[in-house]
Amino acid sequence: MSDSRETEAKRKSRLRWVTLGEAIAIAALIVSAVGVWLSYKGDDGDKGPSTVVEKRQAIPLTLRGKVQSDGRSLEIAPVESSHALQSLKVTIAGSDAIEVGSEGDLGARDVESALGKNAVDGKGTHRVTARIVATYVEAGADKSATGSYVISYRWEGGGLFGGRSLRLVGLSR
Repeated sequence: MSDSRETEAKRKSRLRWVTLGEAIAIAALIVSAVGVWLSYKGDDGDKGPSTVVEKRQAIPLTLRGKVQSDGRSLEIAPVESSHALQSLKVTIAGSDAIEVGSEGDLGARDVESALGKNAVDGKGTHRVTARIVATYVEAGADKSATGSYVISYRWEGGGLFGGRSLRLVGLSR
């Protein structure tokens, strides 16, 4: 009988371990099921391909000058067609600002009066530094830019009885 009691005790001990193992397995199964459910529920927002829209980069304002009327005026316009000028101010050192406006036509007489006595005499092409302040529209937004440019000019005339006049040659950065 003592053998049967020992075997009975071992059997009950094994039964307890089997029950404990089953309980751990069921707990692991529940944790796995909860993890799968959470990952499935989190994927609801990612259905289908997503579209990435790239924002256009702002393009800095760069101006160019085109000589008109044999140098009597200089049309200042943006290089980029997506920029639309609203106003333009040209300031030559030691003078008041010249309001050019949205058309961008800078007159030779305006430059001559702004240069005043500081104008360089002599033949050939001369240059003067000008500060240009522009307000413009890019992609529907109002923007402003300031830059230093060089206005090239030359003197014409000045014969025996005639006066001389300033002619604009170009605009460069």
